[in-house]
Amino acid sequence: MSYTIDRVFENAEFAEVDERTRKALADRGFGVLTEIDVKATMKKKLDKDMLAYRILGACNPNMAWESIGLEPRVGAMLPCNVIIRETSQGVEVSAVDPVSSMSAIDNEQLKQVAGEVRDMLSEAIKAI
Repeated sequence: MSYTIDRVFENAEFAEVDERTRKALADRGFGVLTEIDVKATMKKKLDKDMLAYRILGACNPNMAWESIGLEPRVGAMLPCNVIIRETSQGVEVSAVDPVSSMSAIDNEQLKQVAGEVRDMLSEAIKAI
């Protein structure tokens, strides 16, 4: 089972894919709560160079509210991370598969919510 939902954009600019990703997420009710520029962090902390790599912490407030109501400690696994990274094939966008990440929690209702969130993230990735 894959733990991410992926799409590669050949011959695309990183900034353009980043913008399109944020719009696709917003159009499906996700806000970006956190953002980590991994490339800049690795350069600053380790003086290491790497291709562009950004992590967006995306959250759909309604789904988060429902999830926390079903399983109060689920917040340790939130928000849904979406990465945008340069690869030799192009710019790749990968979103965590919430069903995979929630599989360790024995709560069938939460797994149903995770399935809904996976569908929403899949739609967002397709819409980029």
